[in-house]
This record gives sequence, structure tokens and C-alpha cells, in this order.
Amino acid sequence: MTIPFADPALPQPSPEARSQHVLLVASTLHLMSHYTARGDGEQPCVKLASVIERHLCALSRLPDVDPVLRATCEQLAERWAGLVDEQLPPPQPVKQPLLARFMKGSRGGKAAVAQ
Repeated sequence: MTIPFADPALPQPSPEARSQHVLLVASTLHLMSHYTARGDGEQPCVKLASVIERHLCALSRLPDVDPVLRATCEQLAERWAGLVDEQLPPPQPVKQPLLARFMKGSRGGKAAVAQ
């Protein structure tokens, strides 16, 4: 007994689209395997995790993807996005250029003198 992957009543993707979907799934799995294959003491690569998350998002947005695969990709994309967020360094405060700080300070001084 075989269980169909997709509902036969739904329109099936073209052979070209189907091969692109398979390629996207294969490349995502390949990236995931490289993410875990790190040397001793090496930190996981944030950029690679981000690429995996984008691949999963792309899979979940395919118009004719199976609903189970779509839901799985959406859930996994959220988890990978959380992993990326955890690994990113905290944002640095934005410093104003030196000239802008001087200009801001000089305006305040003129206003105070005029009053």
C-alpha cells in the first residue's frame, strides 16, 4: 500500500517546478548537514544558519507544496531564525560623527546666549 504524498485532486506542479522543489529540499538538507559538521571547539556559523532559514522560508512559500511540508518548513524556519537571533552579536550604539556633535553643541550654545 502506498500513501500519496499530495492530494491527487489538487493540480500537480509541472515537471520543471517539481525538479526545482526537489533541488531546494536537497540543498536545504545539505546545508543543514554542514551546519552540524563543525570541528572541535568551532562555533556554529551564523551566516549558514541564516541561509538555512531562508531556504526553509522559500520552501514554505511554494504555491503547490504539500500542506504538511509547508507547516514543517514554517516551524523549522522559526526555530532557525531564533537560533540566528541568539548567535548574532548585540547591536552597537550608533555614534554621531564628530562634526555633527560639534554642530549640535554649538547651536545649543548660541541659543543659550541669545536668551
